[in-house]
Amino acid sequence: MKHQINLILTAFGFFTRIPIPFNIAFSQENLNKCNRYFPLVGYFVGGAAALIYWLATFLFPDSLAILLSMAASILLTGAFHEDGFADVCDAFGGGWTKEKILVIMKDSRVGAYGAIGIILLLISKYTAISSIPTGLIALSMIVAHVNSRFMAVWTMHTLPYVREDESSKSKPITKSLHHKDLLIAFVLTIPSLFILADVKILFIIPLLIVSKLFLEQYFKKWIGGYTGDCLGTIQQTCELVIYLTLVAIYYSKPLIVF
Repeated sequence: MKHQINLILTAFGFFTRIPIPFNIAFSQENLNKCNRYFPLVGYFVGGAAALIYWLATFLFPDSLAILLSMAASILLTGAFHEDGFADVCDAFGGGWTKEKILVIMKDSRVGAYGAIGIILLLISKYTAISSIPTGLIALSMIVAHVNSRFMAVWTMHTLPYVREDESSKSKPITKSLHHKDLLIAFVLTIPSLFILADVKILFIIPLLIVSKLFLEQYFKKWIGGYTGDCLGTIQQTCELVIYLTLVAIYYSKPLIVF
């Protein structure tokens, strides 16, 4: 039990800015296995964003409450995944070989592709969340944060890690994902699908899988696998896909049949 708690705290220490005890055991094995608890991080970050949104609605209009909740989730993760998305936009937008893409992806500077990409991403998420029925916004945040993170974990299992050096901060935690770790992550994700108590939410599953497969094939084509930034891109993209799917489910009007 103590070992599992160490893994959970390791996951929170790596994927969020939440302080963890200094006596947590650090090892290559723990870093690899803590990925199984990535969905738990999603419950926490999504729950925190939902709480901030709910509290903010007592003082501000929904538009501002949503903006504050998004800011809270970014602060909690240190823009970890958003930064990965921006790096991928820069790298694949400006690089035409595997070597060039990987070099650009490691560059801490944000270029035009990254800046435009992250702006469009955040605007799209804000607009999509704003279009979800008010009573479902908070719960939708939890669903999106949990399931998008599981998709990133799944990619760790299906694609090889491509960096051959130790320069990436993500390398120790994004390799050697075993079947057991993926299964645990999947089991932890399942309860989130019942949060909205609506069978229609199951429509997000095939769309998430299609989105994940598309990105995986794209990464595999250009660099032969994934990096930590690629995982951040998958998480951010799948989060947006969930919000868009929920908008389509609850906002779309019935077709007129002549």
